[in-house]
Amino acid sequence: QVQLVESGGGLVQAGGSLRLSCAASGRTFGSYVMGWFRQAPGKERNFVAAINRSGGITNVASSVKGRFTISRDNAKNTVYLQMNSLKPEDTAVYSCAARSDWDTSRRPVDYGYWGQGTQVAVSS
Repeated sequence: QVQLVESGGGLVQAGGSLRLSCAASGRTFGSYVMGWFRQAPGKERNFVAAINRSGGITNVASSVKGRFTISRDNAKNTVYLQMNSLKPEDTAVYSCAARSDWDTSRRPVDYGYWGQGTQVAVSS
């Protein structure tokens, strides 16, 4: 079992940056693949990025590639999402998730543990 708590969301102007953090507690953090997903009002949850257990392999959605970077610090039990050049269409609730397997899946159904989410709003 792992518990996840996101932080770092907020309101930012277009072109700005935010860094989201997801702190994990419970079982060994390094045994989980970690992912970030987002959900805008009235829309389905979408994959943003994922990172493997060691941090050496990442998987990033094409819509954010080149602007968002996922990273992790296993010593701090934390995964990060650095978001640069933000656009109004990035506005959503961002959630981190943990997967007790080896591959960086893009499917929400493959992740068994979820945080409560943090709101990101980008104004034009």
